[in-house]
Order: sequence, then structure tokens, then C-alpha cells
Amino acid sequence: MSNSEWKSELTEFFEDIQIIEKCKKQTLEDFEQLCEFIAEPAFENLSEELKRQKIKSRFKKNKKKSIDFQINFPGSRLDHFHYTIFLPKNSVQLKLTLHIRGRKNKESQLENKEMPFMEGVQPSDLLRMPKEKIIQDVIDHYKAFVYETIAVP
Repeated sequence: MSNSEWKSELTEFFEDIQIIEKCKKQTLEDFEQLCEFIAEPAFENLSEELKRQKIKSRFKKNKKKSIDFQINFPGSRLDHFHYTIFLPKNSVQLKLTLHIRGRKNKESQLENKEMPFMEGVQPSDLLRMPKEKIIQDVIDHYKAFVYETIAVP
């Protein structure tokens, strides 16, 4: 390897590192926008409707890496179901993970499932997604969880 070849290789390496860091920063900014403009309004609307059903719910953002929507047992303060959108560490694109956690009954421990978030939606399309799509996804996962807990032995 000649003198100019290894210098060129080293320069390319550091340029690649800068590109990766820019992508990570942009992905974090995109996640912030997804939370602020899509997920939080969706969770607020869903909370209002659940309140009409006499079910408490809440959401919170956790250190720029996740946003969690919690639904309590009807007439209780105990958490029943969690829908958490999670940005994996060192992400260079908005490829998110969905964590579903829930209890079968008030005495049981939380059970966890992890899957891709909005599997059919490309990361580049997430910021253009209507909040109703997240609302429907929460409802679909919540219904599936509740039906499973009341129908499966």
C-alpha cells in the first residue's frame, strides 16, 4: 500500500464516521418530531376517548429514546397495558421498535413482547403518517392483548 493510499483510506474512514454521526443526530431529531407532532397528539386523543369509557391512561416520553402509552385496568390505577415506541441505540434511520407490555390480571406480572413498529411503513414515511394510524395500531394491539387474556387459558 502506497503512502497516498493509506492516507486516502484514513480520510475516507473519518468522513464515513462523520456521516454516521450526522445520520444518528438526524434520526434523533426525526424521532423527536414523530413524538411531538404525531404520537403525542394521537395519545392525547386516545386518552380522551378512554376517559369517556372510564379508563385511565397516560403517556410519557422517556429521555429522547421512547414514548410510552399506558392504559390502566378499568376503574383502577394499576397499569394494564403499555404501548411503547422505542428508538434503538445508535439508530441511523427511523427504524423503530414496538414494546408491548401487559398484565393478564391485577395480580400478575407484566409480560413483554417486542416487534418492529409499523412494520409495513417505511422509515422515511413515518413522519408523514397521520396520527389516526398510531391510534388504530394501539387499539389493535390492545384489543388483541385483552382478547388473549380473557379467551386463552
